[in-house]
Amino acid sequence: MATFLYRLGRLAFRRRRLVVMLWVAVLAAIGIGAMSAPGTSSGALSVPGTQSQRAIDLLQKEFPQASADGATARVVFEAPSGQKLTSAANKAEVESLVAKLEKSPQVSGVSDPFSGGLVSKSGSIAYAQVSYKVAEADVSGAAHSVQTDVVAQGEKAGLKVSLGGNAVKDKAASKAAELIGVGVAAVVLVITFGSMIAAGLPLLTAILGVAAAVLSVTLATHFFDLASSSTTLALMLGLAVAIDYALFIVSRYRNEIRDGHEPEEACGRAVGTAGSAVVFAGLTVIVALSGLSVIGIAMLTSMGLASAFAVAVAVVIALTLLPAMLGFAGMRIMKGRMLTRRMKALERGEGESTGVRWARFVTRNPVKVLAVSVVGLALVAIPTMSLKMALNDDSGKPPGSTQRIAYDTLSKGFGPGFNGPLTVVVDARDSDDPKAAAKSAYSMLSKLDDVAAVRPPSFNESGDVALIGAVPKSAATSEATKDLVGEIRGHGTALHQDTGADLMVTGLTAVNIDVSTKLSDALVPYLAIVVGLALVLLLLVFRSIVIPLKAALGFLLSVVSTLGVLVAVFQWGWLKDLFGVDQTGPIVSLLPIVLIGVVFGLAMDYEVFLVSRMREEYVHGAEPTQAVVQGFRHSGRVVTAAAVIMVSVFSGFLLDDEALIKSIGLGLATAVFFDAFVVRMTIVPAVMTLLGHRSWTLPKWLDRVLPNVDVEGEKLRHALEAEQTDPAPEPVLAGVAAGVHAGSDGHGAAHAFTGFHASGDPDTPVPAQQAAGKARGLSRFKQRLARGGEATAPFDSTESEAPARRKLLKNPMRRS
Repeated sequence: MATFLYRLGRLAFRRRRLVVMLWVAVLAAIGIGAMSAPGTSSGALSVPGTQSQRAIDLLQKEFPQASADGATARVVFEAPSGQKLTSAANKAEVESLVAKLEKSPQVSGVSDPFSGGLVSKSGSIAYAQVSYKVAEADVSGAAHSVQTDVVAQGEKAGLKVSLGGNAVKDKAASKAAELIGVGVAAVVLVITFGSMIAAGLPLLTAILGVAAAVLSVTLATHFFDLASSSTTLALMLGLAVAIDYALFIVSRYRNEIRDGHEPEEACGRAVGTAGSAVVFAGLTVIVALSGLSVIGIAMLTSMGLASAFAVAVAVVIALTLLPAMLGFAGMRIMKGRMLTRRMKALERGEGESTGVRWARFVTRNPVKVLAVSVVGLALVAIPTMSLKMALNDDSGKPPGSTQRIAYDTLSKGFGPGFNGPLTVVVDARDSDDPKAAAKSAYSMLSKLDDVAAVRPPSFNESGDVALIGAVPKSAATSEATKDLVGEIRGHGTALHQDTGADLMVTGLTAVNIDVSTKLSDALVPYLAIVVGLALVLLLLVFRSIVIPLKAALGFLLSVVSTLGVLVAVFQWGWLKDLFGVDQTGPIVSLLPIVLIGVVFGLAMDYEVFLVSRMREEYVHGAEPTQAVVQGFRHSGRVVTAAAVIMVSVFSGFLLDDEALIKSIGLGLATAVFFDAFVVRMTIVPAVMTLLGHRSWTLPKWLDRVLPNVDVEGEKLRHALEAEQTDPAPEPVLAGVAAGVHAGSDGHGAAHAFTGFHASGDPDTPVPAQQAAGKARGLSRFKQRLARGGEATAPFDSTESEAPARRKLLKNPMRRS
């Protein structure tokens, strides 16, 4: 793996113009194809096999005029203060608006408030139910325009008119979150690298990668029905992981330059080592997101697969386009005009970074640090025991939106249950007396305590399938309504025994309840599949049993703690004013499972990035504790920057007015914070310090069976060592590092540092390929690098390879 990626990195560096042109051509082709794509759908939830879905399928067959899967809207009318809608003037105005709705495109029917008994007891509130022939995603702009005109005309006449239901178009989502995320990422990258060029490359490649992924998802709608949320999640995750992957490779490239390698060689080594970690980190994310397919909900499947594709694109971009861009940047990426005095000292190898000091603190006090971290996360996780889940409805819309006003107005006039009516279907095709079966069902519903109103049964043309409407007394997302649906379905067993008819409950409320139940039941199997596959990948990467198990357990701890935060804020109301939450309620059912899929992938990213460098140091001879410190020396700053970028991107969604988006933003930001800073950078080094060499042990039989993927680049290092044919050393002052050798173009090209690392740690083992050059003089190039100056080298030239190198790259295990 490492040797192949080494060759790929050097090839992309040398053929940078061709690589960039190919990517531009691919983007252009995808963009042209996406322009004619039909676009994503609304992502309406449907769960095949559930009772509510079976009832919808029956209604589509027996009541085609009802458009069981069509969009619906509720137009709510409220009279001016002190007036009633039943007055002559107000009644005439409402009837005029209803007539206008009936003439709207795609409308299959509109219920009249006055003849249908849809006026409140006070006479001040009424509503009209509008049914459309098409699904939510297919409601046309002309139909939405009629809705807007009805609202404007009613308000002009003095009425308060508001709209609810899934046929109502949501307000365009704000792009503030994405803009804030990109802005914070830019600032963090500049602080991390102290260079505009080094900071700009991850952002540029990430934006191009996200563009390719989103356009590809749009293009895929030619062939597949994808939910609109697929593009949103792909955009959010694609941007985050693409910046992370590029950040990791650019950081390794700069380290290789500081170690004295010429740009092309440094790029090959960076892609060969850091690129291997990127590949396996990306694979874990892809596995976690693709695992959403096992749940059996089409919307989640499209979200997971689209996001997994975006991550795959980010990996390919990092391995091909980024090395090409490094070829254009060359040595200019080392220019650091924005470095602080401390950063310049660290560049010269003086002092220790904060990450190293933290690692030394943890390794000196592993038991105390581990105890405090685990107990702290466990305390935060306590509210999870009170977790309640439900799908969101218009009650979660932003205050002041037309959907929220309609919801609150209906609750005021008719009770909260009117926002979640139930549709009861009596399938009496196998009954001897269908009408008697329907009458029994109607009588049963009328006697239930939590039913506010029941509409008499209406039959299909054959007279053997009946439709009954029931309005609960409680809100659609309440536990009481969930219990009511279960009670009605329970009575269906007795009805079947008595009459031979089947009773089914459907409607948006029942569908949401069934989806929530399906998601709850799928949590454990999903966790088992995703964690199991990811454990296999981590076993291959680290060749250790302890580290994958530790990674999975740490992830579970961070997820449970995150759910505790969500319950405390959105369900209990703690700090709700701080986060702008205007009302509490159950956690959205989709959130926990999406949170698990997304955060597991990101958590494994940090695990691979941090621990792979520790393994690299351990394989090269470092003691376990020293390997932990060295891993932080090389990767701690990068992982910290990546986590800060992630937290900032997700926290931007807290600015959204909608409760669902707020909960997603807070959940993802909290999970990344806990997992990166508490689990990966605190618990992981503490556990590895306590276990010592046992962290890296693998049973001999398993060691023989597992393929060696060489993520730490050990085979590559041996191949490069064998390739070196250095001349006899020249006498120089003790402790002085490397010199230069002449490149093919006659310019001085940097060779390998020896005797010290850029980190300045005297305990760091000196690689063998550097020891050979220990007697070389310190060139002007190295002097400038040591001073943090602007050493330059020709970045558009190509160094010719010696025949020995070509042979070794074809056969990396060959020894000269």
